[in-house]
Amino acid sequence: MSSDRPRFHLAFPIRDVESTRAFYAGLLGCPVGREAKEWIDFDLFGHQLSAHVAPAQGTPDTNFVDGDDVPVRHFGLILPMDQWQALADKLTAAKVEFRIRPHVRFQGKVGEQATFFVLDPSGNALEFKAFKDQARIFARQG
Repeated sequence: MSSDRPRFHLAFPIRDVESTRAFYAGLLGCPVGREAKEWIDFDLFGHQLSAHVAPAQGTPDTNFVDGDDVPVRHFGLILPMDQWQALADKLTAAKVEFRIRPHVRFQGKVGEQATFFVLDPSGNALEFKAFKDQARIFARQG
């Protein structure tokens, strides 16, 4: 997939990481990206899937990711850095309320990325992210 074209990003709830890994990596052949106890990323033909363990009933539908309370169910795009910054500036100027303000996550680590979250009028969470180095979208720690 060309790096000048935005890549789709989808996050969705799962029961557990291991059965999800077996299906996406084992059965479908999706390479595994970064992962933690509560989530795992996959490369689905150049697009990023982020599978998050769904919290128990009665708890918020979020997971803690590098200091942010990230909505488990969200979707968005991975943009080139200049397009990400222009969109963040446009939304800031329009006084849009950010669910998670624009900032850099995983600073100094393999997965370093610029990110922000907004909610659409129906309450759907959208994440817009960018990597200085597009080759690191699926890079693993270690």
